[in-house]
Amino acid sequence: MPVEWSGLAPEVLLTIDRRATVPLRSQLEDQFRQAIRSGRLGAGERVPSSRALAGALSLSRGLVQECYAQLQAEGYLVTRGGSATRVAAAATRAEPAQDVPPSRPAPMVADFRSGVPDLGSFPRQAWAWAIREACRAAPNTDLDYGDPAGSPRLREVLAAYLRRVRAMDTTADRLIICSGMAQGLGLVLRVLAGHGLRRVACEDPGGTADITAAAHHAGVQAVPVPVDDRGIDVAALDASGAGAVVLTPAHQWPTGVVLAPERRLDLIDWAARRDTWIIEDDYDAEFRYDREPVGAIQGLAPGRVITLGTVSKSLAPVLRLGWIASPAILTAHLTEAKRLTDRGSPGLDQLALAVLIETGRYDRQLRKMRASYAARRETLVQALAQAAPAVTLTGLAAGFHAVAHLPPPAAEHAVITAATNRRVGLYGMSAYRSSHSPQPPQLVLGFGNTSHHAIRAGVAVLADILDNPGITGGRPLSASRSARVG
Repeated sequence: MPVEWSGLAPEVLLTIDRRATVPLRSQLEDQFRQAIRSGRLGAGERVPSSRALAGALSLSRGLVQECYAQLQAEGYLVTRGGSATRVAAAATRAEPAQDVPPSRPAPMVADFRSGVPDLGSFPRQAWAWAIREACRAAPNTDLDYGDPAGSPRLREVLAAYLRRVRAMDTTADRLIICSGMAQGLGLVLRVLAGHGLRRVACEDPGGTADITAAAHHAGVQAVPVPVDDRGIDVAALDASGAGAVVLTPAHQWPTGVVLAPERRLDLIDWAARRDTWIIEDDYDAEFRYDREPVGAIQGLAPGRVITLGTVSKSLAPVLRLGWIASPAILTAHLTEAKRLTDRGSPGLDQLALAVLIETGRYDRQLRKMRASYAARRETLVQALAQAAPAVTLTGLAAGFHAVAHLPPPAAEHAVITAATNRRVGLYGMSAYRSSHSPQPPQLVLGFGNTSHHAIRAGVAVLADILDNPGITGGRPLSASRSARVG
């Protein structure tokens, strides 16, 4: 007879071997003891009823009842009237005693981490409603594996949205739904590598580390190309020998500059002349304040531009939903790459997103968050103007981060270390430069997930450092000032 298996509580299994010389009841008792001693069955966990376990293992109910009675007598199980049989608290494996309780780090005064939206403003009720609506209305066929390129309904809705809001030239059959920017970029680089791509350019400063890692995984070399106050240097790009470029033209990450109109045209000319590809990360395009919206480059050259977008900033990163707007020549290859990767992104989430866009709730959320981020931006500007007027801010026209230019003789790393000692999270531009040079000294200040109170408190704590960074002398300041704030 083969060994028979039965599921118990999560991650717990029992086996009965009828060929063994050990009696069945003894086998069952021993396995329960082992499961309880090892912690696989925790204190208070319910065990199956005698009837259910007997049926699952093809044993007599009386044998299981005798087993339970023995384990109760030994103190492994407890039974109370009207309640299921459960594991006794005293029978479970005790956790090793700790000589010193773990210390909790002191709470941060403020954390100016960039790239994170206001997680507390995720529209939970609207999303829950959209999920319920998607479940209610979805035909049975939508519960199958479906098209690896994504839900046809979402792609139709999204294509119309991108044409309306981002001036893109795309249709549903040229969109591939993916699991965020990272997967989208990985799919694109792998497909282009299969078409002969050997070198991809990326902005410097920019997301060089992530792009380099994705390029390496695709078997492609990443080369940095400098960015100035008008965006990527197209002449340097042309000289790099790259067959593609990844860039953030709407709001360059992390400098915040917008790609100048003449450079847009030069970039498209480069792609056509060199037979190369433009990979457009439509970063922060939803959030602009002091300027007119800038359309996607894809609308000018849909045959040369691959645009990546996500809802990570507009809704929340946890959703892992994004899209690739592909040239027609690459769509089938990208769809096949997506199929081989995971057969498609979660279908119900795609339908829920389609519902949000169709009903106007997505636009409503964007309007709400634009106003919220604009207010936080103003709080940051005012706080720095009052506490550290020597600091200059740029990159504020869109998004939810700014670049702080520190006055000389600032030492970027020393300022960051001093801020850490005062329980304020600061992050330097050097982390986004290919050379990791700390010159010129700049900070990338995110305010998307930082409250108004935290912005003001964080700036106040660091006023002396930010307004006169030379006082650090290259050494961390003491944390004494932080004790006097908030």
